[in-house]
Order: sequence, then C-alpha cells, then structure tokens
Amino acid sequence: MNEWMNHPDMQNMDPIKMELIRTAAAQTQGKSGKSLAPIMMALITNANKKGIQFTPDEFSLVLSVLKDGKSKEEQDQIEGMVRMVSSYMKK
Repeated sequence: MNEWMNHPDMQNMDPIKMELIRTAAAQTQGKSGKSLAPIMMALITNANKKGIQFTPDEFSLVLSVLKDGKSKEEQDQIEGMVRMVSSYMKK
C-alpha cells in the first residue's frame, strides 16, 4: 500500500497535498468501495478549506492509491464514487 509514496509523480507534489493523501490512504485501508465516498469527500472538502485544489493528474494518482489492493468489484465502486464526486465538484 505504501509503494505509492515512491511514485515519481509524488516527488514534486506539494507537502500539504501529500499529507492529505496520506491521511485519506490510511483511512481507506481495509474499507470497501462503498465506504470510500465519505473519505474522498472529506479529502476534497479539507483541501478546499485550505485553498488547495488537486490537478486532474493528482486526483488520478489519489484514485490509484484508493484502488490499490481492492477487488474488481470494489474498484468499480470506487470508479462510481469518483464519477459522483466529480459531478459534485463541477457544481
């Protein structure tokens, strides 16, 4: 689960964003796909409160962290959650 921290795209990421991602990753360990939506919404809300916005590439990286080690069904649930969160963010 922690290999993502060594991903080359993570090396240049803002340390505050990294901390938010670490927190979300820790909160998602052992959780099923359905329980990830509130965690993802909290990540985005906390970032927005701090004036932080994730780029699409950063968001994709976070998504890959959330999907790591999950079953195909859970990965599909995560994808559905991402679509829901994305539509929320566009409002």
